[in-house]
Amino acid sequence: MIEFGHGTHTGLRRTRNEDTYYADAGLGLFLVVDGMGGHKHGEVASATARDGVVAQVTAGQSLVDAIQRVNEALIARSSGLSESRPMGTTIAAVRLVGRSYEAAWVGDSRIYIWDGELKRLSHDHSIVEALVEAGDLTEAQARTHPQRSVLTQALGITSPDQLHIGLARGELPYGARLLLCTDGLTDEVDDARIGAIVSRTDIAAQESVDHLLLEALSGSARDNITAILLRSAA
Repeated sequence: MIEFGHGTHTGLRRTRNEDTYYADAGLGLFLVVDGMGGHKHGEVASATARDGVVAQVTAGQSLVDAIQRVNEALIARSSGLSESRPMGTTIAAVRLVGRSYEAAWVGDSRIYIWDGELKRLSHDHSIVEALVEAGDLTEAQARTHPQRSVLTQALGITSPDQLHIGLARGELPYGARLLLCTDGLTDEVDDARIGAIVSRTDIAAQESVDHLLLEALSGSARDNITAILLRSAA
Protein backbone atom coordinates (compact mmCIF):
# COMPACT_ATOMS: atom_id res chain seq x y z
CA MET A 1 0.00 0.00 0.00
CA ILE A 2 1.31 3.44 -0.99
CA GLU A 3 0.33 6.69 0.68
CA PHE A 4 1.32 9.83 -1.18
CA GLY A 5 1.18 13.58 -0.90
CA HIS A 6 1.81 16.22 -3.56
CA GLY A 7 1.95 19.95 -4.04
CA THR A 8 3.33 22.85 -6.03
CA HIS A 9 3.80 26.57 -5.42
CA THR A 10 4.81 29.45 -7.68
CA GLY A 11 7.32 30.69 -5.10
CA LEU A 12 7.91 34.26 -4.01
CA ARG A 13 9.72 35.70 -7.04
CA ARG A 14 7.97 34.21 -10.08
CA THR A 15 4.62 35.23 -11.60
CA ARG A 16 4.09 31.92 -13.44
CA ASN A 17 4.44 28.33 -12.33
CA GLU A 18 6.41 26.45 -14.98
CA ASP A 19 6.46 23.33 -12.80
CA THR A 20 3.82 20.66 -13.03
CA TYR A 21 3.38 17.11 -11.79
CA TYR A 22 1.35 13.91 -12.03
CA ALA A 23 0.50 11.38 -9.32
CA ASP A 24 -1.59 8.28 -9.99
CA ALA A 25 -1.35 5.30 -7.64
CA GLY A 26 -3.57 3.23 -9.95
CA LEU A 27 -1.15 3.58 -12.86
CA GLY A 28 1.79 3.57 -10.47
CA LEU A 29 3.16 6.67 -12.17
CA PHE A 30 4.51 9.74 -10.43
CA LEU A 31 6.46 12.59 -12.00
CA VAL A 32 7.55 16.18 -11.57
CA VAL A 33 8.63 18.41 -14.45
CA ASP A 34 10.25 21.85 -14.42
CA GLY A 35 9.77 23.79 -17.63
CA MET A 36 12.08 26.49 -18.93
CA GLY A 37 11.94 29.07 -21.67
CA GLY A 38 9.76 31.87 -20.31
CA HIS A 39 6.88 33.56 -22.15
CA LYS A 40 4.70 30.54 -21.33
CA HIS A 41 7.14 28.23 -23.17
CA GLY A 42 8.13 26.66 -19.85
CA GLU A 43 4.51 26.00 -18.97
CA VAL A 44 3.87 24.47 -22.39
CA ALA A 45 7.01 22.33 -22.24
CA SER A 46 6.27 20.95 -18.78
CA ALA A 47 2.61 20.25 -19.57
CA THR A 48 3.56 18.60 -22.88
CA ALA A 49 6.13 16.40 -21.14
CA ARG A 50 3.70 15.44 -18.38
CA ASP A 51 0.86 14.58 -20.72
CA GLY A 52 3.15 12.80 -23.17
CA VAL A 53 4.71 10.52 -20.58
CA VAL A 54 1.33 9.71 -19.06
CA ALA A 55 -0.13 8.85 -22.47
CA GLN A 56 2.87 6.72 -23.46
CA VAL A 57 2.99 4.78 -20.19
CA THR A 58 -0.78 4.26 -20.26
CA ALA A 59 -0.35 2.83 -23.78
CA GLY A 60 2.20 0.33 -22.48
CA GLN A 61 5.52 2.05 -23.19
CA SER A 62 8.38 1.82 -20.71
CA LEU A 63 9.33 4.91 -18.75
CA VAL A 64 12.56 5.39 -20.71
CA ASP A 65 10.84 4.99 -24.10
CA ALA A 66 8.12 7.42 -23.00
CA ILE A 67 10.69 10.06 -22.05
CA GLN A 68 12.62 9.57 -25.30
CA ARG A 69 9.44 10.06 -27.36
CA VAL A 70 8.51 13.16 -25.38
CA ASN A 71 11.96 14.63 -26.05
CA GLU A 72 11.49 14.09 -29.78
CA ALA A 73 8.00 15.61 -29.67
CA LEU A 74 9.22 18.70 -27.81
CA ILE A 75 12.09 19.23 -30.25
CA ALA A 76 9.68 18.93 -33.18
CA ARG A 77 7.33 21.41 -31.55
CA SER A 78 10.13 23.89 -30.80
CA SER A 79 11.39 23.72 -34.39
CA GLY A 80 8.06 25.11 -35.56
CA LEU A 81 8.33 28.23 -33.40
CA SER A 82 9.45 31.51 -34.91
CA GLU A 83 11.15 32.59 -31.66
CA SER A 84 14.69 31.53 -30.87
CA ARG A 85 13.97 31.02 -27.17
CA PRO A 86 14.22 27.30 -26.34
CA MET A 87 11.33 25.31 -24.94
CA GLY A 88 12.66 22.67 -22.61
CA THR A 89 12.01 20.89 -19.35
CA THR A 90 13.51 18.61 -16.75
CA ILE A 91 11.72 15.46 -15.59
CA ALA A 92 11.93 13.14 -12.60
CA ALA A 93 9.64 10.12 -12.82
CA VAL A 94 8.91 6.96 -10.84
CA ARG A 95 6.96 3.90 -11.94
CA LEU A 96 5.82 1.51 -9.21
CA VAL A 97 4.73 -2.08 -9.82
CA GLY A 98 4.05 -3.68 -6.46
CA ARG A 99 7.14 -2.87 -4.41
CA SER A 100 9.42 -2.65 -7.45
CA TYR A 101 10.26 0.83 -8.63
CA GLU A 102 11.88 2.29 -11.70
CA ALA A 103 13.15 5.86 -11.47
CA ALA A 104 14.15 7.94 -14.50
CA TRP A 105 15.27 11.54 -14.83
CA VAL A 106 16.68 14.20 -17.12
CA GLY A 107 17.98 17.52 -15.78
CA ASP A 108 18.17 18.62 -12.14
CA SER A 109 14.79 17.65 -10.74
CA ARG A 110 15.58 15.02 -8.15
CA ILE A 111 14.49 11.65 -6.79
CA TYR A 112 15.40 10.66 -3.24
CA ILE A 113 14.84 7.48 -1.26
CA TRP A 114 14.52 7.44 2.51
CA ASP A 115 15.01 4.15 4.35
CA GLY A 116 16.42 5.19 7.69
CA GLU A 117 18.44 7.91 5.98
CA LEU A 118 17.95 10.14 2.95
CA LYS A 119 19.85 9.22 -0.22
CA ARG A 120 19.69 10.58 -3.74
CA LEU A 121 18.69 8.12 -6.40
CA SER A 122 19.15 10.69 -9.15
CA HIS A 123 22.23 12.63 -10.23
CA ASP A 124 21.80 16.17 -11.55
CA HIS A 125 22.55 16.67 -15.22
CA SER A 126 24.25 20.00 -14.56
CA ILE A 127 27.63 21.69 -14.86
CA VAL A 128 28.10 21.97 -11.09
CA GLU A 129 27.22 18.30 -10.53
CA ALA A 130 29.93 17.34 -13.02
CA LEU A 131 32.38 19.56 -11.11
CA VAL A 132 31.38 17.96 -7.79
CA GLU A 133 31.82 14.46 -9.23
CA ALA A 134 35.25 15.47 -10.56
CA GLY A 135 36.24 16.72 -7.11
CA ASP A 136 36.55 20.33 -8.26
CA LEU A 137 33.67 21.59 -6.09
CA THR A 138 32.25 20.60 -2.72
CA GLU A 139 28.50 20.13 -2.24
CA ALA A 140 28.44 23.34 -0.20
CA GLN A 141 30.19 25.30 -2.97
CA ALA A 142 27.84 23.84 -5.56
CA ARG A 143 24.80 25.21 -3.71
CA THR A 144 25.91 28.82 -4.29
CA HIS A 145 27.81 28.44 -7.57
CA PRO A 146 26.72 31.02 -10.19
CA GLN A 147 26.25 28.25 -12.79
CA ARG A 148 24.27 25.91 -10.53
CA SER A 149 21.20 26.15 -12.78
CA VAL A 150 23.03 25.44 -16.04
CA LEU A 151 21.93 22.02 -17.30
CA THR A 152 23.83 19.59 -19.49
CA GLN A 153 20.66 17.65 -20.40
CA ALA A 154 17.06 18.79 -20.88
CA LEU A 155 14.04 17.48 -22.74
CA GLY A 156 13.26 19.52 -25.83
CA ILE A 157 16.82 20.85 -26.02
CA THR A 158 19.18 17.84 -26.01
CA SER A 159 19.19 16.03 -29.36
CA PRO A 160 17.80 12.46 -29.26
CA ASP A 161 21.19 10.89 -30.04
CA GLN A 162 22.80 12.81 -27.15
CA LEU A 163 20.03 12.38 -24.59
CA HIS A 164 21.13 10.61 -21.41
CA ILE A 165 18.23 9.40 -19.28
CA GLY A 166 19.28 8.59 -15.73
CA LEU A 167 17.85 5.30 -14.51
CA ALA A 168 17.64 3.45 -11.18
CA ARG A 169 15.68 0.36 -10.20
CA GLY A 170 15.04 -1.35 -6.90
CA GLU A 171 12.60 -2.63 -4.31
CA LEU A 172 10.86 -0.22 -1.95
CA PRO A 173 11.24 -1.59 1.59
CA TYR A 174 8.35 -1.44 4.05
CA GLY A 175 8.24 1.99 5.65
CA ALA A 176 10.52 3.56 3.03
CA ARG A 177 9.75 6.76 1.14
CA LEU A 178 10.44 8.16 -2.31
CA LEU A 179 10.58 11.91 -2.85
CA LEU A 180 10.40 13.58 -6.27
CA CYS A 181 11.02 17.33 -6.38
CA THR A 182 12.11 20.22 -8.55
CA ASP A 183 15.13 22.40 -7.82
CA GLY A 184 12.89 25.05 -6.28
CA LEU A 185 12.89 22.83 -3.20
CA THR A 186 16.50 21.62 -3.20
CA ASP A 187 17.93 25.09 -3.87
CA GLU A 188 16.21 26.37 -0.71
CA VAL A 189 16.26 23.38 1.66
CA ASP A 190 19.32 21.21 2.27
CA ASP A 191 19.23 17.42 2.27
CA ALA A 192 19.50 17.17 6.06
CA ARG A 193 16.37 19.25 6.58
CA ILE A 194 14.53 17.44 3.78
CA GLY A 195 15.40 14.13 5.43
CA ALA A 196 14.17 15.33 8.83
CA ILE A 197 10.78 16.24 7.37
CA VAL A 198 10.41 13.18 5.15
CA SER A 199 11.30 10.81 8.01
CA ARG A 200 8.47 11.94 10.29
CA THR A 201 5.94 9.28 11.16
CA ASP A 202 3.60 11.48 13.20
CA ILE A 203 2.15 13.25 10.14
CA ALA A 204 0.58 12.11 6.87
CA ALA A 205 2.46 12.16 3.57
CA GLN A 206 0.45 15.18 2.45
CA GLU A 207 1.41 17.06 5.60
CA SER A 208 5.06 16.22 4.96
CA VAL A 209 4.80 17.75 1.49
CA ASP A 210 3.08 20.82 2.94
CA HIS A 211 5.96 21.18 5.42
CA LEU A 212 8.54 20.88 2.61
CA LEU A 213 6.83 23.64 0.63
CA LEU A 214 6.58 25.87 3.70
CA GLU A 215 10.26 25.28 4.47
CA ALA A 216 11.22 26.43 0.96
CA LEU A 217 8.88 29.42 1.22
CA SER A 218 10.50 30.47 4.48
CA GLY A 219 13.65 31.18 2.47
CA SER A 220 13.96 33.29 -0.66
CA ALA A 221 11.83 30.91 -2.78
CA ARG A 222 13.24 32.32 -6.00
CA ASP A 223 11.83 29.51 -8.13
CA ASN A 224 8.69 27.40 -8.45
CA ILE A 225 8.55 24.54 -5.93
CA THR A 226 7.04 21.08 -6.53
CA ALA A 227 7.21 17.84 -4.56
CA ILE A 228 5.62 14.39 -4.43
CA LEU A 229 6.21 12.07 -1.48
CA LEU A 230 5.45 8.34 -1.69
CA ARG A 231 5.35 6.41 1.56
CA SER A 232 5.28 2.64 1.69
CA ALA A 233 3.15 1.06 4.41
CA ALA A 234 5.26 -0.08 7.35
